[in-house]
Amino acid sequence: MNESTVVAFYTCAYSRRMDIATRLDKAMKAAGFESQSALSRASGVPQPTINRILKSVGSKGPESGTLQKLAAACNVSFTWLHEGLGSPEESLATPLPPGAMRVVVAEDDDPHFYQIPRVQLQLQAGITGFKTVPEIYDGAKLSIPRHWADKKGFNPKKLIALTVKGESMEPNLFDGDVVIVNTGDTQHVDGFVYAINYEGEAVVKRLTRDAGRWWLSSDNPDQARYQRKSCHDGECLIVGRVVRRETEHI
Repeated sequence: MNESTVVAFYTCAYSRRMDIATRLDKAMKAAGFESQSALSRASGVPQPTINRILKSVGSKGPESGTLQKLAAACNVSFTWLHEGLGSPEESLATPLPPGAMRVVVAEDDDPHFYQIPRVQLQLQAGITGFKTVPEIYDGAKLSIPRHWADKKGFNPKKLIALTVKGESMEPNLFDGDVVIVNTGDTQHVDGFVYAINYEGEAVVKRLTRDAGRWWLSSDNPDQARYQRKSCHDGECLIVGRVVRRETEHI
């Protein structure tokens, strides 16, 4: 490869990265993303990676997998974003409303997500420990953004996903909602929601402090039906704190 060929090669590579930066910037604006952080949350691509692409920083261009996630989040053609083939007007679809996020399908080996097991708890009254059995769902796992879990300092091995049963926590948690429970956090904190072993039964309740005692409280306004229960050692054992929810109720 002679000197002119080398110069042409690196010029071409540099221009291609700049073209990707320009196209990504255009796609972000058309999709309604007002910041790199918003795009990061929607795509699962770390914000520093997005920043490097937009500023064309680095010795090599972005990986195809990264561009696929960004294209999906911005609702543009991967081929257009990656190669610049076709016109932006043909590739760009109707923009999302500001603040909206697109669904990103996470593969089991996707490094941007943790796969959290969806389980049922097997409990015994008065026993602090617990066992889990897989929930009967396709795949029996829930994908959560890795950047979210890492930012919160959660150990993914301590996270489990449970399905909410009953109406006691409405309107904040509905029957069928899925909650992420951090089993590494069993400290009593007033006002937080926990998964609890209550006399051998798995319940999701809000822990409250009143008159020097701990109580399990329901969010449902029908307090006559869902009365609070005393939370004493031996009858009320915390499995972990609820840190996230997935719901179909809008």
